Amino acid sequence: MDFLIVLGALCFLMFVAYRGYSVILFAPIAALGAVLLTDPSLVAPMFTGLFMDKMVGFVKLYFPVFLLGAVFGKVIELSGFSKAIVSSVINMLGRERAMLSIVAVCGLLTYFGVSLFVVVFAVYPFAAELFRQSDIPKRLIPGTIALGAFTFTMDSLPGTPQIQNIIPTTFFKTNIYAAPTLGIIGAVFIIVCGLSYLEWRRRQAARAGEGYGTDLVNEPEPFEHEKLANPLIAILPLVLVGVTNWAFTRLIPEVYGKSHSFIPAVVGKAAPVVQDVTKIAAIWAVEGALLVGILTVFVFAGKTVVSKFAEGSKSAIAGALLASMNTASEYGFGAVIAAMPGFLVVANALTAIPNPLINEAITVTSLAGITGSASGGMSIALAAMAETFIQNAQAAGIPLEVLHRVASMASGGMDTLPHNGAVITLLAVTGLTHRVAYKDIFAITLIKTAAVFVVIAAFYLFGIV
Repeated sequence: MDFLIVLGALCFLMFVAYRGYSVILFAPIAALGAVLLTDPSLVAPMFTGLFMDKMVGFVKLYFPVFLLGAVFGKVIELSGFSKAIVSSVINMLGRERAMLSIVAVCGLLTYFGVSLFVVVFAVYPFAAELFRQSDIPKRLIPGTIALGAFTFTMDSLPGTPQIQNIIPTTFFKTNIYAAPTLGIIGAVFIIVCGLSYLEWRRRQAARAGEGYGTDLVNEPEPFEHEKLANPLIAILPLVLVGVTNWAFTRLIPEVYGKSHSFIPAVVGKAAPVVQDVTKIAAIWAVEGALLVGILTVFVFAGKTVVSKFAEGSKSAIAGALLASMNTASEYGFGAVIAAMPGFLVVANALTAIPNPLINEAITVTSLAGITGSASGGMSIALAAMAETFIQNAQAAGIPLEVLHRVASMASGGMDTLPHNGAVITLLAVTGLTHRVAYKDIFAITLIKTAAVFVVIAAFYLFGIV
């Protein structure tokens, strides 16, 4: 019964998300409905002590990233830099390679360490422009961005600084370059299959005479100036965001140390405020990098941006608020579900799978799907079962580096179900609905889930790491 309650809450939330209802409203309803059916006395304590605590904690940490990411994307749009980049890409690669261009840009940004959410805001303006000029249906933009930002550079390629590749290092004592050959094999599989699928969908639409679309929402502002910026200048803010994020990630811990404290200047005695820098350095780095990117746009296109910045910033802030609250509600839902007895039933049942790597892959991707979070599902799975995974792997002669890569890639498998925060953010930013655009995101989800088992097969067949 406990398992059915958890499953029912998950299915309900996926259903309402797919139907277009607000996750901000229905995530707590789904979570607390499950609590009500399990133990009614815990509804209020779970809501305040767990759901709201996790939700507010997420906003505290990540709202500045969402806000700065939205503003960065807006100034890229208002400056005309997005159109300049698009025109240059079309000249170099041709209109028929629009999807490859977007995947490449998303991949570069995420591999430089830019947050997946920030990439959505930053890339959408010129993705929309490129798809419009190429007359590709707008509904294919979310699937294209998902392939570039949510897959191979998130957890497959060795060295990626995304959190999904960092979490396993603490459990397996590995580094972010673990199992490089297997990671590259998985990345190539995802890129080839993903681009082949998206190209097939584009050709289908072209044969049916379907163009970009009309009566769309959240469309970027048209750039009215005839003269476009030099493409090298236009892409400079994006490059600087990636480079400075990498630099700040290394510089901030050296400047502040592992922790930093200060005493507020108030009347009377005040306790010092202590900040654990190790937990926040990556977020500070992204925020600093986005500020550099925004200032760079103003330096090169200040007059153009300022004239529309008042209205443009309002829409950017509204988008950031909606995206962050959607994701925060999902985070609260995942925390409540993970505390339910039914969730423990699922976790315990998964331990019965005999093969160590398949056990790990299915466990991590299942928990990521249930919680709607790659990092959340993997953290829960590894915190509970890492020692078991290690013992079984050592008994079977499997290197811990392989455990790392499988866990990382599996976390980015079934995490992107309809209730996933990144999916909801992506659809909100692009102004599309699950019914219109989720089919392609789900196809990418299946491809990246299959990639985990391709990697496992490659290890067993060839013994490569």
